[in-house]
Amino acid sequence: MMDRVFGLSGFLVMPFWFLMIFLPRARWTRRIMESPLVIVAPALLYTALVLPVIREVFPIVNQPSLAAVAQLLGSPAGATIGWVHFLAFDLFVGRWVYLDSRDRDISPWLMAPVLYLTLMLGPLGFSLYLAVRAIAARSPRAVVATAAPRPAGEA
Repeated sequence: MMDRVFGLSGFLVMPFWFLMIFLPRARWTRRIMESPLVIVAPALLYTALVLPVIREVFPIVNQPSLAAVAQLLGSPAGATIGWVHFLAFDLFVGRWVYLDSRDRDISPWLMAPVLYLTLMLGPLGFSLYLAVRAIAARSPRAVVATAAPRPAGEA
């Protein structure tokens, strides 16, 4: 069963990554990605996977040791739970990166590899985006986009 869940879990997030990377300027991409609901499906899958084993998982994450975490992630269930966690949080971060880059009018050509790196190696892509964002903030081209605040309630 975990093989199937592991294999199919990517389908919960890949459509959103496709939109952000390949159709970043489409009005409906922006509208879809502005909704925090895009994160709900992977978050619910994670919850469904972790709740039945919470008694085993929580002590390990509450007081982690390398040996205990390695043992947890070394099982099919643990690896699947970890993978779905990665998918959910990478999408959460990627969504923020996408929305922030659109607000700042950063080139989608520049953002495509940054978003891909965020999908593949989350923290590395996020760190790269922070560098791109800092450089764009100093660029005269980004003046208008950075001055417009987003409405309250939007993530």
